[in-house]
Amino acid sequence: FGVEPSGFWAGPGRVNLIGEHTDYNDGLVLPFAIDRWAVAALRLRSDRTIRLATDYVDGVVETTLDRIGPAGLSGWSAYPLGVVWALGEHGADLTDLPGFDLALTSDVPVGAGLSSSAAIESAVGMALNEAWQLGLDRQTLARVGQRAENVVVGAPTGIMDQSASLLGAPDCAVFLDCRSLDAEVVPLGLDAAGIEVLVVDTRVSHAHADGGYASRRTACEAGARILGV
Repeated sequence: FGVEPSGFWAGPGRVNLIGEHTDYNDGLVLPFAIDRWAVAALRLRSDRTIRLATDYVDGVVETTLDRIGPAGLSGWSAYPLGVVWALGEHGADLTDLPGFDLALTSDVPVGAGLSSSAAIESAVGMALNEAWQLGLDRQTLARVGQRAENVVVGAPTGIMDQSASLLGAPDCAVFLDCRSLDAEVVPLGLDAAGIEVLVVDTRVSHAHADGGYASRRTACEAGARILGV
């Protein structure tokens, strides 16, 4: 946008060590953050305008804070704009905040099961939380990211991805109870043991908003209803 940003904020991708499809079933998960990141460069404006750009696609998306809502958003901008809306759902007064210019870049592969979307939501949430001085903790920002993805993007994800991105630490996993949202950062001790976890690209891509993920969640919810649990 022709000016220096106020700062840079990053959210890593994640891999789940154990606990597949148990996050939205109120179960236990053990993910960890990886060394690929979405990075947001942000600068506040003096008006209500929002301008978004990414090196993923050409062009600039422009809107205003007065037009932010859960409906009618599509494409890549639904992720950062969804976070803006969800912050309003978690206490931010969007009627009394300035707009911003935000540029995104990411080396988290899209559609590879590494939560590129949660990485974007986490980076944007961290950026706006600090720039707008909202004072939200990281677990709340995880709920903000999940809310954006569920309602605005239309992907029925649980809380695991955003929690791993926002709470992850080097050589650690995040032990998360998805019912209580209690989280504990657990040292793995891989570095000391000379061990690495390899994340292998299988060349299979997916989208959370359609296909197998949504049908698996529907099946899980149907099973819970039938069993009365």
